[in-house]
Amino acid sequence: MAGSTTTTLNDLLPSIVAEAMFVAGERSIMRGLVKNYTLSPGQGKTVTVPIYPLQTAVGVTEGDEVGNTAVSTDSALLTVTTAAIRTLVTDLAVASAASNVVGDLGRLFGEAIARKVDTDLLALMSGFSGTVGAVDAALSAAVIAKAAATLRARGVPAQDLACVVNPYVAYDLKANLTNTFANPNGGLVQNEAMSTGYVGMLFGIPVYESSLIANNGTTGDYVGGVFHREALGLAMIGDINIETQRRASFLGTDIVASMHYGVGELYDGYGVGVIADSSIL
Repeated sequence: MAGSTTTTLNDLLPSIVAEAMFVAGERSIMRGLVKNYTLSPGQGKTVTVPIYPLQTAVGVTEGDEVGNTAVSTDSALLTVTTAAIRTLVTDLAVASAASNVVGDLGRLFGEAIARKVDTDLLALMSGFSGTVGAVDAALSAAVIAKAAATLRARGVPAQDLACVVNPYVAYDLKANLTNTFANPNGGLVQNEAMSTGYVGMLFGIPVYESSLIANNGTTGDYVGGVFHREALGLAMIGDINIETQRRASFLGTDIVASMHYGVGELYDGYGVGVIADSSIL
């Protein structure tokens, strides 16, 4: 006879529930790369950002009156709307679960709102009137250099620039830097791309990857961007808010995550769209 085994004594064995695993979502990046505006409650739901054009001084002959310069401003309007996600968690689910269901869902929903903000900001890059690259060509370091040259020729400050591209497009950039991953030059950028997969700095511009950059409708084609912090804006009333509310008639609790925010292009001349066609799609 087999005797008493884990099969016959299964009711006595404890069930160990491990720490919850969250399906990985990439870290939100865009909020720190754009201009942020925070509205206090009662200040309305729009932000009007005045834009002063660049001015040019001229030489003046001694004794002559300085000419009058008419300064005309433009403006950008950011309108705040709401993004939210909700679920009803039953009392039974909470009582029978070994983990903190409410806390886990709060974290999950907060990350969902952060990705929504990134998605909306990233979509603005396809609206830059100036572009580099092509829909039938892979991304190369030369294309990033051209974008940087375009911005600097416009007088855009070299500080606070960033480049964001889709990972499929970044693959070709890394291949270009490393001679299709052969790394013949052994330079700092090549070594970083080979050892960690992170492109790092190119021409003084940090290069980021985001899977939230949507395909433009054609397989393999994505529009990223090289831009200054003040090219794009994010207006917020408060921050991400996660709250719970008891719903006795449903024998459960609502968990709601929300954020009041708006995004928009502030100054078109401070950004360049980066068009590329991934070679692996």
